[in-house]
Amino acid sequence: MEILVCVKQVPDDSVEIALDPKTGAPALDGVTPVVNAFDTYALEMAVRLKEAAGGEVTVLSIGDETVKNSLKNCLAVGADYAYLAADDAYQSEDPEIIAKKLKAAKEAIEEKTGKKFDIVFCGKETTDFASGQVGTILAKELSAPVTADVVDITAGEGNVTAKQETEEGYRMIESELPCVVTVNKPEYDPRYPTIKSKMAARKKPIEELAAAEAEKAQVEVLKVYEPAKRAAGVKIKAEDPADAVSQALAMMSEAKAI
Repeated sequence: MEILVCVKQVPDDSVEIALDPKTGAPALDGVTPVVNAFDTYALEMAVRLKEAAGGEVTVLSIGDETVKNSLKNCLAVGADYAYLAADDAYQSEDPEIIAKKLKAAKEAIEEKTGKKFDIVFCGKETTDFASGQVGTILAKELSAPVTADVVDITAGEGNVTAKQETEEGYRMIESELPCVVTVNKPEYDPRYPTIKSKMAARKKPIEELAAAEAEKAQVEVLKVYEPAKRAAGVKIKAEDPADAVSQALAMMSEAKAI
């Protein structure tokens, strides 16, 4: 099975990021770039599928030269090949442009290698902009079936069965190949690279592709806001439980919460 995993390099989401007061843009100086968390889940799921059904995993990213380090990390945790579609302006492009560029890059890899990808994995969203649209738009561009919010997947004869998470629970969806899936957090964590796998990844080439010509963006970001700070809680100190309840109800009534 030939598997393609689309990944994006984003600022480390474990770091609190403020806005630059002069530019209004996120202040990213000193913030380590990493592979988007949902894309790491997608890669782990893809590698597990490869281990169960056979085949190869190729990772693809759009970005500048710095993204090659993230692609090396992907090679160290199970990917067989890595490609970079060079694009210095990728952070300012909307989901439709990114999806079209991923399609063009996918087709360029297929033409270059002679392989045809059976399944394309994407994270359900990125932790920087979180639009959650690229995977489904890519499926539309490829005229392929798509299953979103996948937390597990198994291969069949010419098809895959995906376990999709919903608000009511789970459902199993069977898709003919080729198809696209977008991945939510599964019940397992991504594997860690070993010293041996890191050394092997350093020796593997990252092939560079010319990014497709950008179209006019359909979405324009007017302003970025920091999330509202959570207000401190209120402690009620009362010896009598009934008195504590009375105080709580009075506070909620004053705040028009009830």
